[in-house]
Amino acid sequence: MSMGTSQHTVKTIAAIPFQADRQRLQQILHVRDDSRYLPLLMRLVEEAEQLARPKAVYRQAFVEERGEDWVVLAGRRFVSRVMSVNLQEAGQAFFFVATCGMELEEWSLSITDMLEKFWADAIKEMALAKAVQSLEEQLERRYHLSDLSAMHPGSLEDWPLKAQQDVFGMLGEAPAEIGVTLTPSYVMRPVKSVSGIYFPTASSFASCQLCPRENCRSRKAPFDAELFEKRYQVSQKAG
Repeated sequence: MSMGTSQHTVKTIAAIPFQADRQRLQQILHVRDDSRYLPLLMRLVEEAEQLARPKAVYRQAFVEERGEDWVVLAGRRFVSRVMSVNLQEAGQAFFFVATCGMELEEWSLSITDMLEKFWADAIKEMALAKAVQSLEEQLERRYHLSDLSAMHPGSLEDWPLKAQQDVFGMLGEAPAEIGVTLTPSYVMRPVKSVSGIYFPTASSFASCQLCPRENCRSRKAPFDAELFEKRYQVSQKAG
């Protein structure tokens, strides 16, 4: 569903079908084919598939001004050296929020068994991944983009979690309309939601490349200890 065509209009992707990858889910949860728990897991999967309505919203914004550690997009100033460098060649960004949906969130909250809650959490992660995939596919198709990278508030000190309010500010009422809200501590509800910016780039980027945190289930790229100094260090001005 589209709410318009201009760069200032937020667009919504609501009709996202969801079917869990059962084999992958079994691998993640260590439930073998001969496990006595398999029928219970499959029942939860079937329930989730009937209820799930993953969603996403996004907005295109062009770079209007840029400094060493800041950039202005659609009239709003963002302070981030990494963002400034990443958008130097891109010239545009797409602010977004994607979510597993309140339908699955409410379903999971009704589950009382701890093991089933753990399983439901993994199912919600899959639904969120489907929303993100659908969003990326629409951006690539609608705007004729081939290589997209992303940044997420809170994944780097350079763009802290507090910046969530700026992302939500760019999207207006659209996040709330798909059931996503921001708490006073800048955490999204449902928890299985993600926000940030996408941008076209010739050299792929993931926040994980600048994050040294180990044992992260969400890691999408290995940590590069030299990347910040090579690509994002502030140039030294002559005294």
